[in-house]
Amino acid sequence: MAVVLQAASRESLTEAEARLDARVDAASAAELATLGDELYAVMRLLLAEPTLRRHLADASVPAASRSRLADQVLGAQLGRPALDTVSDLVSGRWSRPVDLVEAVELLARRATLGAAEKDGTLEDVEDELFRFGRILNREPRLATLLADPTAPDESRVRLLDEVLGDKVGPVTKALLAQTVRTPRGRHLDLASEELAELAAARRDRYVAHVGTPVALTPAQEQRLTESLTRLYGRPMSLQVELDPSLLGGLVVRVGGEVIDGSVSNKLRAARRSLPK
Repeated sequence: MAVVLQAASRESLTEAEARLDARVDAASAAELATLGDELYAVMRLLLAEPTLRRHLADASVPAASRSRLADQVLGAQLGRPALDTVSDLVSGRWSRPVDLVEAVELLARRATLGAAEKDGTLEDVEDELFRFGRILNREPRLATLLADPTAPDESRVRLLDEVLGDKVGPVTKALLAQTVRTPRGRHLDLASEELAELAAARRDRYVAHVGTPVALTPAQEQRLTESLTRLYGRPMSLQVELDPSLLGGLVVRVGGEVIDGSVSNKLRAARRSLPK
């Protein structure tokens, strides 16, 4: 399971996630697949080189110096998007060096899922990951073989490829292969479910949950969809729910962001502003 990040690390990760999401929205599926692969490679390097990991996460060293070190060590191996992403990460404050590793892996996963966002297969990826987690849960011997630390990494990946065959798409296969290559002591059934949950959260970026007191006309839904697509810089779809308690206006939720333009909210605000 993922490491529980402390406060400083959570803040740094949140900022890096926002910058990565902007890159995801602007990149192609192929570019995001490359970005994910390169970030996974950085994660493996940080796991293998604890001294480098400590230096890059050392909050007593100026952020610019840590960024320069990352550029010196990784500049010849990474493309510009991956190098910029790593620079964003090492410029943050990390409570522990292991938190930096956790952050690199999470951004690698998000970038890889970005390829599915671009080709419209994110829902399929979520389902495939969840189903594979259930298979591993029922087949503990397979899970043990795929996580066997005494077997070479590539042998475990070949076994995974034989098991998956053509039953899953390329993004699912890439995510599972990276997890099998570097299990980090995790149970693979739980890791698969964790990836499925991340895919579900990514899919929610493309869904606007709309609360309205009256049904919207097709023309209104179309205009709202176009407005939200322009606002968020990515294609959006609507899930509309009738809520008479709103009285008028709309409440729109996209991921963790809420736009409350309802009459009921305006009345509450007006009541709060009245003199006591």
